[in-house]
Amino acid sequence: MISYNVIGVMSGTSLDGIDLAYIHFEKNESWTFSILNATTVSYTKEMENELREAILYEKEKLAEFDTIYTKHLASVIKSFIKKHQITAIDAVCSHGHTILHQPENGITYQIGNQEKLAEIMQQKVVCDFRVQDVELGGQGAPLVPIGDELLFSEYDYCLNLGGFANVSFHKEGKRVAYDICPVNIVLNTYAKQLGFEYDDKGKLAKSGEYLMSLGAELNNLPFYKQQPPKSLGLEWVQEEIFPKLEAFKRKESDILRTFTEHIAQQIAKSFQIRSKILVTGGGAYNDYLLARIKFYKEVHLVKPNAELIEYKEAIIFGFLGILRLRDEVNCLKSVTGATKNHSSGKVYDFKVN
Repeated sequence: MISYNVIGVMSGTSLDGIDLAYIHFEKNESWTFSILNATTVSYTKEMENELREAILYEKEKLAEFDTIYTKHLASVIKSFIKKHQITAIDAVCSHGHTILHQPENGITYQIGNQEKLAEIMQQKVVCDFRVQDVELGGQGAPLVPIGDELLFSEYDYCLNLGGFANVSFHKEGKRVAYDICPVNIVLNTYAKQLGFEYDDKGKLAKSGEYLMSLGAELNNLPFYKQQPPKSLGLEWVQEEIFPKLEAFKRKESDILRTFTEHIAQQIAKSFQIRSKILVTGGGAYNDYLLARIKFYKEVHLVKPNAELIEYKEAIIFGFLGILRLRDEVNCLKSVTGATKNHSSGKVYDFKVN
């Protein structure tokens, strides 16, 4: 038996905060894991605004902000280690936070992945998982499917409802995965305009009116006709989604209803009838959205315990870090479109202070 204790760290596009999970992994016949501690540390309003605006920063300003964010991330992780009196750590495996994602232009940039992270924390760090895949001609996303394949193989599909919806499944002897559509990156924006952090259980959307012409416009976006591999970023949402929603000048609840319906329609199209689907991410709590998915396709949506719903991505980035340390494949060409399967991520050892 081989075992590892790692801290997985994830910050998603929905800007909910930094997810941290301290996980024990074991390998016998197959990989198993247990979550020892997990928490989410919210961003200050100032940091949240900077993360939202950083896409517009010039190169020099973005580099400065990267250093600020790296120090912030290190501080958050150190506090987590101290609070839970964690002593056995093989590595901190961190995704960072995506600012730019334009794989068609050979660009993906996650801040918080500087060597400084290891120095400040005095821990081995595995990070910056996406860049190598883009250099190999891939989308650099989604990266979670190798974890789905090795940790959650009992499900027909793994669906994550975060800033974006992405799906992963086994097809014709290989893993296939792709981004389906935006979710909380849009829903949270309109919920906040109504004074809420998010649309609790989808109640705001449920109260709204469906705008048929807007729904048709959204469903006709070219992205939905593309074949995988494909992935989405904030840039696409700002260019393709928000202008369409704002042009309608309708109540926020109507926009929420229409966009929730749009999400459900796009997600339902991705599944075979009567499939067993693991649902994780913040959107798993959106009861109205889940009901609408089941309206469009007869499927069995499985909501696991709260820790797995909220921390699955942090868990899997911890796992990706272990695979990288073992020099085993953690990036699948069948998923990203890269020229080959590979072991991605930078490993930073620390110098003892």
